[in-house]
Amino acid sequence: MFSGLPDLRSVSSRFYDLNTDVHLDPLLESIGDSRYVLLGEASHGTHEYYTWRARISKRLIKEKGFNVIAVEGDWPDCYRINKWIKGLEPKEKPIEDVLKGFDRWPTWMWANWEIASFATWLKSHNDLFTYREKTGFYGLDVYSLWESLDIMVDYLEKEDPKTAKLARNAFRCFEPFKERDSYASVFSSSKPGCRDQVIKLLKEVRENSHKYKDKQEADLNAEINALVMANAEKYYKSMAGFGDESWNVRDRHMVETLNTIVDYHAPETKVIIWEHNTHIGDARATDMADDGLVNVGQLVREQHGEKGVYLAGFGSASGTVIAGDFWGAPMKIMEVPQAIKGSIEDKLHQLDGENKLLIIKDDPALQHAFSKKAGHRAIGVLYHPERERGNYVPTVLSNRYDAFLYLDKTTALHPLKITPDGHKFPETYPFGI
Repeated sequence: MFSGLPDLRSVSSRFYDLNTDVHLDPLLESIGDSRYVLLGEASHGTHEYYTWRARISKRLIKEKGFNVIAVEGDWPDCYRINKWIKGLEPKEKPIEDVLKGFDRWPTWMWANWEIASFATWLKSHNDLFTYREKTGFYGLDVYSLWESLDIMVDYLEKEDPKTAKLARNAFRCFEPFKERDSYASVFSSSKPGCRDQVIKLLKEVRENSHKYKDKQEADLNAEINALVMANAEKYYKSMAGFGDESWNVRDRHMVETLNTIVDYHAPETKVIIWEHNTHIGDARATDMADDGLVNVGQLVREQHGEKGVYLAGFGSASGTVIAGDFWGAPMKIMEVPQAIKGSIEDKLHQLDGENKLLIIKDDPALQHAFSKKAGHRAIGVLYHPERERGNYVPTVLSNRYDAFLYLDKTTALHPLKITPDGHKFPETYPFGI
C-alpha cells in the first residue's frame, strides 16, 4: 500500500513553490477555461486547507468570472450565508451570527473564523456588482431533512397553498421519526410511500417555481429544499442496510443539487466546489471503485468533462487538526502524526520539508511518477491518530487529481466558539485572508 512511488527527486524540479498568492499563477494557468473547479481537503478541521481554498477561489472569482461556490454543507445553513453575502437579509447582522446557525455536529466545519473571513470578503466583492453578477454560496449535502421540511411548509403556506398541502403531508409522513434524526440516523421503519409524497411535492414545486418570485432566488430555494426531501429518505434507508449504497446516494444527490444550481444560473455559470478529497478526487483512482463506489469528482468529470472539469487535492505530512473522538463528541485539537513511511505525503516531505504545488495535468513526467498506487491520508470528523494506518486511501494520484497542493505542516482550524483576539489568528481575523 505504501511503496508504489519511485524516488521523487528525479521530478522535484517540476514542483512549484507554494507560499504566496503569486505561487498560484501556474495553477490558474492550468485551470484555463475550465468551468468546474473542485478543491479538496484532507481533513474537515485544518486551517490551511480553508485559507488556500479561499485564496484560489478569490482569484477564480476576480480573474476568471466564477460566480458559484458549492460546498459540502447543508442547503438551509449555507443558504443563510448566500443571503448574507448577497445583501438579501432584511436587517444586516454580523457574519458571526449567521454562522452560529450551523448547529448540527460537526459545527466547526462551517462555523469557523476562516469562513467568517472568506464570507466577509465575498460580501465586499458582491457589493460592487448587480444582483445577477453576484457570487453565490450554496450547500450540496443531504442531511437537512427537517430544516428543509420546515422551510417548505412555512414558505408554501404563504405563496402556494395548494402545494403547501403536499408539503404538510410529507411532513406528517416523516414526523414520527424526527426525534431519532442525527447525521447517522436511519428510517428503517418509516411509513411506506414517504418518498412518493416528496417526489410528488418536488414535481409540483418544479412546475410552479415561476410563481415563487417574491424574493430573489425563492424558486431555487424551494426546489432544492424539495430535492433534499426527495433524496433524504433514500439516503437514510440505505444506511439501515449497513452497506455502501448510502455513499453513492449521498454523492449522487450532491451532483444533482449542483446541476440544479448550475442550470438555474446558466448560461454564465462557473462553479467552485469545496469538499473533502474523498468526494472531489476521482473515485476511479482509488480502491473505492473496487467496492462499486462513485463520488462527486468522478460524476462531474463524466457529466461535464466537455465544459472543463479541474480537480485539485490537498495533503500534509503532519500538524494539528480539529476533530472528535466519537460522533457528537466535544471538538478538540489533535496531533496529526508524521505521515506513514512510503505514503504520498511522506515521499513529498522527505524531499525538503517545504510546501509544493504539483501540476499533474499535461505533465507526462509527473503523471508517470505518480502512476502507481500509494497511501494518501484522509482524516474525517472522527479521528484516532493511534489508528493512523487506517486513515490512508490507496490512490493513483495522477488519475485522482489534475493538481495537488502539498502543505508540509498544517494547523488546526479556528472554530467560531473560540473568540479571536486579533493576534491569535492573523490570517483570518479581522477578516484578512
